[in-house]
Amino acid sequence: MPCPSATLTVWTSAWLAGAAAPDDVLDALEPWAQAHDVLAADPQTAAATDLPAPGAPASSVTFLLAALRRTAPRGHARFVLPAPGDIRGLPGPGPFSREATAAGEGALFVDAGLGVVPTPVADGVLRWTVYPVSQTTPPTEFVALSYAEYELREQVRQSASILTSLGVARHRPGVREEIAAALRARPRSLWPAGMPGRALRVLQHADEVAAILAAAAMDEPGGALSASAAAARREALRPIETAVRVARRAAVAEAVRVLASGPMV
Repeated sequence: MPCPSATLTVWTSAWLAGAAAPDDVLDALEPWAQAHDVLAADPQTAAATDLPAPGAPASSVTFLLAALRRTAPRGHARFVLPAPGDIRGLPGPGPFSREATAAGEGALFVDAGLGVVPTPVADGVLRWTVYPVSQTTPPTEFVALSYAEYELREQVRQSASILTSLGVARHRPGVREEIAAALRARPRSLWPAGMPGRALRVLQHADEVAAILAAAAMDEPGGALSASAAAARREALRPIETAVRVARRAAVAEAVRVLASGPMV
């Protein structure tokens, strides 16, 4: 489903470029949690950013924005969506890469030397932990949005017959309704004015495919599927999962590129 890190990446990039206000960033994050707090990952990062250290009372996203403005006033963010075996976009070994992989997402501010990872810490509370990262991070891998969109559709098409033979929806009545309900229940993402239309379309398609993947993964060994059938299903789903991540990263990168070029006129 959609990721809060994508929202933070797009909106902070727009804000740093002068295409959004700080309150716009805060409003865009509201659908993800009732409250958002911010902590530095270690005392050194706390001292460098004026954010609270571990064990201190958390601050708010407003203080994170202030830290980004001080350290990289014209920087922009990179959306990372890592998974085991797919760590593209990460800066290399370190606490940010480790925690972003565990969370499955993060926002990387290369110019500021910071990475941010969201974690639910209580009912209705999302914590953004700020980590130091190397400013020599390799350039992000460029994937044309048109290619990412095509590859996502192609992976779904190529895998359709395999998934049908594996009985993705055969053993659980009402699976289509489950998928529709999951899409309705996802947080309503808010995007800046000037968000590229194609990026929005790709993000929406990725959400739809992700909902199907979640439904397909729900049958466990010992239920309707044997262990071997479940393993075969996971193998069939893996290329589509990768295509969803690539499509989301490409869509967010295109949005950042357009919005970071400056205020819309």
